[in-house]
Amino acid sequence: MRITMVGTGYVGLVSGACFADFGHQVTCVDKNAEKIAALKRGEIPIFEPDLDRLVEVNTRAGRLSFTTDLADPVSHSDAVFIAVGTPSRRGDGHADLSYVYAAAREIAASLRDFTVVITKSTVPVGTGDEVERIIREANRDADVVVASNPEFLREGAAIRDFKHPDRIVVGTDDEQARKTITEIYRPLYLNQAPLMFTGRRTAELIKYAANAFLATKITFINEIADLAEKVGADVQEVARGIGLDNRIGTKFLHAGPGFGGSCFPKDTRALIKTAQDYEAPIRIVEAVLAVNENRKRAMARKVASILGGSLRGKTVALLGLTFKPNTDDMRESPSIPLVTALQDLGATIRAYDPEGIEQARSELTDVTYCDGPYSCAEGADALVIVTEWEQFRALDLEGLKQKMAYPAIVDLRNIYRPSDVVAHGFKYESVGRPTPSAS
Repeated sequence: MRITMVGTGYVGLVSGACFADFGHQVTCVDKNAEKIAALKRGEIPIFEPDLDRLVEVNTRAGRLSFTTDLADPVSHSDAVFIAVGTPSRRGDGHADLSYVYAAAREIAASLRDFTVVITKSTVPVGTGDEVERIIREANRDADVVVASNPEFLREGAAIRDFKHPDRIVVGTDDEQARKTITEIYRPLYLNQAPLMFTGRRTAELIKYAANAFLATKITFINEIADLAEKVGADVQEVARGIGLDNRIGTKFLHAGPGFGGSCFPKDTRALIKTAQDYEAPIRIVEAVLAVNENRKRAMARKVASILGGSLRGKTVALLGLTFKPNTDDMRESPSIPLVTALQDLGATIRAYDPEGIEQARSELTDVTYCDGPYSCAEGADALVIVTEWEQFRALDLEGLKQKMAYPAIVDLRNIYRPSDVVAHGFKYESVGRPTPSAS
């Protein structure tokens, strides 16, 4: 199949590379000439495990190409995917659909034979209707069907998620479009990936509902963690105890500093705004977003507590800045409000992240960036584990203690056993777990 992918951001680049790896002929289009030139040189603008190899292999094989010219590839394509950004709109929290609509207008001018235009960007309910209206108004002769195919990729595991999906949701009632999209995803049949066809508006809502539900699970277990700390319970055992119930499941029940990233915050905001517009407010999701925002800054109080309540003149070392491991994405990361809150309380910040430092520089000021966890801990009064990178799971605790001015660790991801850390002479705080006294 001949595919055009409009947008070379996270979703567009991963999807385009994976489709090419299936054997399709894929052209990725972006207006950013510098980004396209870099991609042609094999330089990947984001960190995603194995993506560089996938792009290199398929570019060399001639199945994947990059261009700033949208007209030519669209005119020869069986399917055109819209995978541009839909950030939160300034001022009101609605999804900014200007990039989607601009792409639709450009696509319309270049359509020739029958083409399926597929929205892969995360968009509110009804966006597909507007995309279709724009295309038909701009090109009344176009033989086109507009469909929805939301993505369900986890940063850090996106290629595996794309090739081994839980489900592939497609919103269209058109039989010819169904056949085209079925052929596009045919290589996944051996993985028995369920292809779910539904109405276009239903597909759009499925994406938002999925992200809102997962965000709700995270916020729920975080609030249970707060209660567990007060009553002397262990939130990890609580999570396991409820997660073994297959009606609940074990995933997204890991207590921590709150959710961040490119999806959950903006998608919950957009869903809330859509629900308000339709006079069907979703109070649960409203509460989830509010609790999560408050939680991020509240983590600073946990750090202050381990140092006697005051951070004035203290040095705090942060391990991990990205919102999750195996990505360089700093968007809405819990580290951002945490750092600003710590600074507001008078702390000096040192920080290290395996992949996110360059992105962090544009988000966080007055931070000393270090080249490793041990240099980061040098002279620190407290060490805070913010992101659960694998590199942080087996640190030399004795070595850390010797580097630090005061032996205090705040583990916001619960990656260490409290008894192990305390046995090395540290004061230790985690999330929702009791800390044993030093013997």
